Order: sequence, then C-alpha cells, then structure tokens
Amino acid sequence: MPSVDLATLERLRRSTIFSEDVWFLSGPTQPGEGVLHIPVDGNPYIVGRKTGVSLKLQFRTVSGNHASLWVEKGVLHLKDLGSTNGTYVNGNRIDPETPIAISEEDLIHFAEAPFRVRRQSPTGMSNGTYAENVCDQALALVQFDRLMSERLVKPHFQAIVEMSNDKAIGFEILGRGSVFGLESVGAMFQAAEQLNLEVELSQLLRWEGIRVGRDLPERPTLFVNTHPREMEDGSELIDSLVKVRDMTGGTDLVLEIHESSVTNPALMKSLHSAMQDLNIRLAYDDFGSGQARLAELIEARPDFVKFDISLIREIDKANEQRRRMLETLVKMVRELDIVALAEGIETAEEAEVCKEVGFELAQGYFFGRPSPA
Repeated sequence: MPSVDLATLERLRRSTIFSEDVWFLSGPTQPGEGVLHIPVDGNPYIVGRKTGVSLKLQFRTVSGNHASLWVEKGVLHLKDLGSTNGTYVNGNRIDPETPIAISEEDLIHFAEAPFRVRRQSPTGMSNGTYAENVCDQALALVQFDRLMSERLVKPHFQAIVEMSNDKAIGFEILGRGSVFGLESVGAMFQAAEQLNLEVELSQLLRWEGIRVGRDLPERPTLFVNTHPREMEDGSELIDSLVKVRDMTGGTDLVLEIHESSVTNPALMKSLHSAMQDLNIRLAYDDFGSGQARLAELIEARPDFVKFDISLIREIDKANEQRRRMLETLVKMVRELDIVALAEGIETAEEAEVCKEVGFELAQGYFFGRPSPA
C-alpha cells in the first residue's frame, strides 16, 4: 500500500502548513506508475515537466511549468500557468487567468496526468502513515468521459490465418485506450459498466476499428466484437451495423458474438437475417468456455465458430481423452458447414495439434500479437 514515509511526515510536522491541514495529491508521476501520495509542501508548489519544479511529472503532454498550487488560510488554490494542454478540475478546463479554490476529493488533471486531492488533519497522522484511500475508479471515470468524447481509442489488429499455409485471411479488431489508466479493453469496460455505457463503448471500438481497418492493404476480412449488453435488444446493434456498413462499403465483415450471449433463439434469427441483408457474416466467440450450445448453432447457424483458448492451451500435452473431445467438437462444427477457428495458439506444438484435429483457421501469439495498423 503506498504511504508517506516517516521522514516526510516529520518534515511536514515542523512546517507551517502542517500546523493546520496537510494537502496531498494522489496519483502517478509517470505513465505506468502506481498511485503515490505527494504532500503539497511549498508555497507556491509548482507542477510541471521541467527539472527543478516542486512536482515533476514525466508525461509528454505536461508543460514545463504547468500549474501552481498554494495554501492560503487553510484553503488549497490552483492556477494554470498557461500550459499547452490545460489543467482540468473534475473534467472542466480552468481559465489560466483565474485561480480557483480546490476541495478535498476533487479530481485534477494536469493535461493527461490525473490526481485526486486529499487532506489530512494533524490528529489523523499520529501513527506516521497516510493510509491509501484514493479512489482509482473515480480517476478512471473522469478519464473515461474524455476517452468517449474525444474518441481516444486505438484499434489493434490480430491476424487470423489459414492453418494449411499460415497465410493471413483477416484480422480481429481489438481495442486499446489512449488515455492513462484506460489502456486495456478490460479497464475501459470496467469504467463503462459504472456509467452504463458498455453499448456505447462497444460501438465506438467497432466503428474506429473498421474505419482504420478498411484501409489496410488488400482489404482483409475484419472480425469485430460485440458486448453482451448489445444482445439484450438486438435493434440497437442492428442499427449500428447498418451505419457501419454504410461507412465501409464492400469491406468483408464478420460479427463476433460471445457464446454465452446466444440465449434467445428468436433474437438470433432476427439478427442473423439482418446481417445477411447487410452482407455481414457471423461468428460465435469463445465456444466451449461454458456450455457448448450446439443446439443454437443449428437454430442460427454462424459462418465461424471460434474455439475458446481453454480448449487450446497446451493441447499438445493433453491426454488422449481431451484431444479426442476437441477433435469430436471440431468435426461436429465442420459437419454443419461452419468454419472452425482455434483461438489462443501460442506455440508451434499447439498449432500442429490443432491442424491435425481439423481446425481450418487459427489465431494467437504464435501467428502474431495484436498491433496498431
């Protein structure tokens, strides 16, 4: 747990600031760093990227002398020093000409560097440790609002190859965030869930991925993802696909739906019919991660079934029963005239076994990691 060390506390204990309250900024000083609790122990306290400032932030978007903080009559004040990318309080950019008072729990962004404001009274410091109580999720929510409004996502593409010749026939589009704390798709959707915006985020990732992917050389097939929430009412998903198709023209698209979302046969039939009209093919993703719904495969037959990584991992070391089970599932899928795709292949040995049991397509780190276009 991050904490303020005893030497710092002793220095603060002797300072004029500590005679009232101690103000802290809780956040990272550089990308990838954990949360630090940093006392505002100067008047003024200069934040920036320049050597010699009170708090040096190693973010490229932070200016040399970015902002100034100071305590006056027990109140923390903040002023932007004419920074290039601005200083934000609770998501709103402040006027460089006008200092403002800051309250405990406020969220400050020095450009992309996020900090939460904390205050501690002298009586709360008797044990010499400032316990972490920073809300990382609150920081992420402010960042998420910026990510959505400025469309700060970066599509990555992972190759899907033919097992017979290792030739790439297409790419799965995977989303990455371009703001601190929301780089991974998991972090983005965790923030989206708190704001009930999973559908909107899924649509944004899909749109941006296809917008970039449609211009890849040789116009490969693009596999695009959905979020389970989009399957609660398929009408919004269909509307978004209509807009995507208008934007992409003749790009070959495959819509991936998680196996666990295939629970409403009537909805699946309606979606399947709409996608046929839009010339978009269908794939069931993570097949076998839970209950393998072979009945639904027949009711709304997809063009592809992507076998879950749990079935593929170390298949070369598996016993005969597990290997035979996988071979049987692959055979059943192919007999339905569905293409079988193995996900998560990481070694040559796994690839060889998957080829032997009948997979036609494959995907995984062995064939290539997700990367920007």
